[in-house]
Amino acid sequence: MHLGSTALKHHKEKHYERDNIQRMTGYTWGEQPGSADVIKLNTNENPYPPSPEVAKALAGLDLKRLRRYPPPLANDFRDRAASLHGVERDWLIATNGGDELLRLLVTTFMEPGTPLATTAPSYSLYPVLAAVQGCATVEVPLGPGFTLPADLAERANAASAALTCVVNPHAPTGTLFTVDELERLATALDGLLLIDEAYVDFVDPDRGHDAVSLVRRHSNVVLLRTLSKGYALAGLRFGYGIAQPEIIAPMLEKTRDSYNLDLIAQVLATAAIDDQTWAKDNAARVRSQRQWLRDGLSELGFEVPPSQANFLFARVPSGHDALTLKTRLQSAGILLRHFSAPGLDDRLRISIGSEQENAILLQRLGELLA
Repeated sequence: MHLGSTALKHHKEKHYERDNIQRMTGYTWGEQPGSADVIKLNTNENPYPPSPEVAKALAGLDLKRLRRYPPPLANDFRDRAASLHGVERDWLIATNGGDELLRLLVTTFMEPGTPLATTAPSYSLYPVLAAVQGCATVEVPLGPGFTLPADLAERANAASAALTCVVNPHAPTGTLFTVDELERLATALDGLLLIDEAYVDFVDPDRGHDAVSLVRRHSNVVLLRTLSKGYALAGLRFGYGIAQPEIIAPMLEKTRDSYNLDLIAQVLATAAIDDQTWAKDNAARVRSQRQWLRDGLSELGFEVPPSQANFLFARVPSGHDALTLKTRLQSAGILLRHFSAPGLDDRLRISIGSEQENAILLQRLGELLA
């Protein structure tokens, strides 16, 4: 029996997506070149390799273990990470990258139609996840000098936002908001506060920055951590969240995907977080290159605010166009990130590369600007 032409036409014209999915725009990731010859400074990856203990753990993995499902809760990793941060295991959830934690927060704690609040600019995945849930996003512009908006809590509460997301150190600016500022925000908010600490491993140690204390004092605070940046494991997709147990439990027991972390990822992530000496030395190398690159860009006429992340957000010299520079560098095999939004379009976000990569970038920029 064949479908008639009317039935075929009906099936071709019918849309199966939910209406809000049809209307939304998906997340746009940075270029991922296939060639190893490209100097890739556009997606804030770590320029240095992960701990040698990761390689040892991979080499020593018994492949027979792969025939069974992985530990469902990643308890070995959770125990190590909890010990590192001075909390108990039930204060921590391990996720498939920090992005899975964001999705879990949205689907677990946000009723469809309830807004999400964040700063403008911020991580562009936040409004995408909100839109998937059928939620609007309230964006509050940063204050002068990329400071935390003084009215963020007021505007989030006025919109009845169930979740407010703040990247700290901030992306794409690299600004670090203090624990005191975040504490005032957490106290004033009616909903949850997610502090996205994807770049916190690169904060200068003399700042004494530690937001874990906020989790202990505030039941509405969630910290996001990732192994992508500080542990040089972006390809592994492994992150975790820290919060009080009543926040962790529903994500862990109800809304998390079954077996959300494969065995290999769990073994390698545990090896990485165990080697704190390597992680700290790695971050110190990145901070050293961050300062060196900032000085070099300033000499070329860029305006480069201080950064506590593994990238710089540099305003191009007067008389030059940021997008044109980005495009010409891309033609030369160097990838940077440009944002077209007003107020950002005269800047380039530059991930900190290796010593050699940073030197090549400065040399090429000098040639282009001349």
